Amino acid sequence: MDFKLSEEQQLIRDSIRDFTQRYVAPGVKERDAKKEFPHDLIEQLAEQGFMGMIHPEEYGGSGVDHISFCLAIEELARWDASLALTVASHTSLGSGHIALAGSDEQKKQYLVPLARGQQLAAWCLTEPGSGSDASGLKTTATKDGNQWVLNGSKIFITQGSVADIYVVLAKTDHGQGTRGISTFIVESSREGVQPGHKMDKLGMNSSDTTEVYFEDVRIPETNLLGELGKGFVDTMKVLDGGRIGIGALSVGIARGALEESIKYAGERSQFGSPIGDFQAIETKLADMATEIDAARFLVHRAAWLKDQGKPYTQAASKGKLFASELAVRAADQAVQIHGGYGYIKEYHAERFLRDAKLMTIGEGTSEIQRMIIARELKKEFWN
Repeated sequence: MDFKLSEEQQLIRDSIRDFTQRYVAPGVKERDAKKEFPHDLIEQLAEQGFMGMIHPEEYGGSGVDHISFCLAIEELARWDASLALTVASHTSLGSGHIALAGSDEQKKQYLVPLARGQQLAAWCLTEPGSGSDASGLKTTATKDGNQWVLNGSKIFITQGSVADIYVVLAKTDHGQGTRGISTFIVESSREGVQPGHKMDKLGMNSSDTTEVYFEDVRIPETNLLGELGKGFVDTMKVLDGGRIGIGALSVGIARGALEESIKYAGERSQFGSPIGDFQAIETKLADMATEIDAARFLVHRAAWLKDQGKPYTQAASKGKLFASELAVRAADQAVQIHGGYGYIKEYHAERFLRDAKLMTIGEGTSEIQRMIIARELKKEFWN
């Protein structure tokens, strides 16, 4: 496997890096403090084709590979993890599920405007009583003539109050377990769809996160996404791909923590020398840099396997697990290197730490990733 970036990949990385430094970095503290969703930045990213990067050109996307997608998400997350999360969840989860399981007609109707960034998608899986055990969801979809009627609620939904399109998991057959779960495309404008209040979170403050309620929501039978009863199977595939994006996002946060620490360590003097000359600080910086390279390798390997059409479930979980836990470690070290200044909002370090923690929870906790990795290992060596 050759990790040398192609000219196109380098161009994408450099383009999004320039955009991020020009337009994202300057307002990131203010957006975090005000908890403002960056509608203007989403529009600008859409104009440049970054809201549907991995989707086929025939359906409004840019048709780039997943390594390019990882490079873009990392660059965004280096400065603004909330914005990176919006792009990643919209692309990999919401519109990604339609790209995976949708019919040609559904892709033309829904994926095209989503991939172009003309609309935003939200992926509705998690419920108040159903998190890691995704099969325990309670939302139902009942057939009534040529319509489906949805009832239930979802929680921790990214883009929950700003989405135009919801991709919703619901039970269609209570007696079939995971084989009784199906997926539906639901327009936010439909009667009975009601987003809840924005959730007050530890971090990711400018990412929109809410509950979403569905009360007797009627949708046409053609809004069934994929095969009846195959929603859970498709969801597992969507999550595999989504973990690649979360891994790249985690690398971006860790890189931000490192770069801000290097800068601060060169500016801050104690005992007559920059603190970056002290061995204790050098060790922290060296460990952070080494682990970031390792995390990026793992994430890009999973992306490469996906691009090659090879099995990548284990690789995606490894990348997500290592990178997400690294993001927390690196951000924690950044706060330590900054000392008292790392604890105040004048500097970026404390925000990296607040944002990083979600990476070990969202799209499968670290505990779930270890279960998946162990399961895949046993398949490989026990069968």
